[in-house]
Amino acid sequence: MSEKKTALHISLIAVSAALVAVFTIIIRIPVPATAGYISLCDAAVVFVSYAFGPFTGLIAGGLGSAFADLLGGYPQFAVISFVVHGLEALLAGLIVRKDSQGIMTRIIGALVSIIVVCAGYLLLEVAFITTFSSAIVEVPMNALQSGVGAVVGLLLYSGVRKAYRNLDAIRW
Repeated sequence: MSEKKTALHISLIAVSAALVAVFTIIIRIPVPATAGYISLCDAAVVFVSYAFGPFTGLIAGGLGSAFADLLGGYPQFAVISFVVHGLEALLAGLIVRKDSQGIMTRIIGALVSIIVVCAGYLLLEVAFITTFSSAIVEVPMNALQSGVGAVVGLLLYSGVRKAYRNLDAIRW
């Protein structure tokens, strides 16, 4: 990869990570039952992974969500968010990478992102933060957040792709 492409890719990752962080922080709906919040993080993660590829999504989704946790007062979740949202972007992006044209492929990628978020937070919270009975309470809210985010991210990608036909040429 040339120096120019490397610099462009690093810039794209930085801007994409900032986009994920902003989508996470700007709209936060508190959930008193879990002491957490619902955000549009997954909308940005799905958009970035579909638009710019699985590896850009992996880094941007992981870093952006971790930074949002650190800046937003949830440092205990930063590493978990990095892993979960990075993996979400990687898997959804890998699925869509093969067939970005197909709506069914994008829907399957979105469904996988929802499963990754719900299962990832459940497993990692149980492993590092809380008990299973406390973590299982968060699954419905995680499903709601990631479901809405997947739909918004898919729609955002579809709209940007229509407006900018060369979007697929930017993927890494």
